[in-house]
Amino acid sequence: MTPPPDVLARLRALPLGQSRAQLGTVTWLLTKSASTRDRAVKLVAEELGGPGYLSLNLYELSAGPQLFPCERSMAEALALLRALLPAP
Repeated sequence: MTPPPDVLARLRALPLGQSRAQLGTVTWLLTKSASTRDRAVKLVAEELGGPGYLSLNLYELSAGPQLFPCERSMAEALALLRALLPAP
């Protein structure tokens, strides 16, 4: 799926490596990695001390960016990304 512009901007703005995000009283560990000259990006978000987990892949294709969440539905993944990642 082509990601909504706000989610795409949030993913692109997140630095590579590990960072933390706060969602209410819950801390999440975010790990962003890239390969193939940043044309493939993987994001893993893990709830510290809890069961929350999200992983997804973003592919920057010539036809446009495509987002593929792994364990959650697209709607759940987009909602969590909007909650965890600050707007650039």
